[in-house]
Amino acid sequence: MTQGIDYGNLMHAAMRGLIRDVMDGVAERGLPGEHHFFITLSTRHPDVAMADWLRARYPEEITIVIQHWFENLEVDDDGFAITLNFGNQPEPLYVPFDAISTFVDPSVEFGLKFETHVSDDDEEEDDEEAPMEEAEPEPKKPGEVVSLDQFRK
Repeated sequence: MTQGIDYGNLMHAAMRGLIRDVMDGVAERGLPGEHHFFITLSTRHPDVAMADWLRARYPEEITIVIQHWFENLEVDDDGFAITLNFGNQPEPLYVPFDAISTFVDPSVEFGLKFETHVSDDDEEEDDEEAPMEEAEPEPKKPGEVVSLDQFRK
């Protein structure tokens, strides 16, 4: 049996590459114009580096804002390091690209949402996140459709 094309993972890799390119540009030249980012990430990802008090406050996920004040932005192939201000306290973070669930630049109404891959054990959660039409007789197949409509006005 031949292996199919994994469009879902290919699309995720392309979208994460886009984020990497955007963050590289910001690291080199700063944020242009009114651009700013809301980035939601899983704090449970094993490669996320953050202060213990911050992880305790956000044990599942956190949305960071990159706008007016940030320092030490460095981008590598797997993620980016940045220092952000949390309640007048600068905190360094490391964010792997694959820990990101949403990336939004509201200044230009652009956003990416990464759908989570679920196993058969998590089928109930899968039904809540992406309901299937009842009339569809075929079993679920791997893959996904990425829609940016929710970020448009």
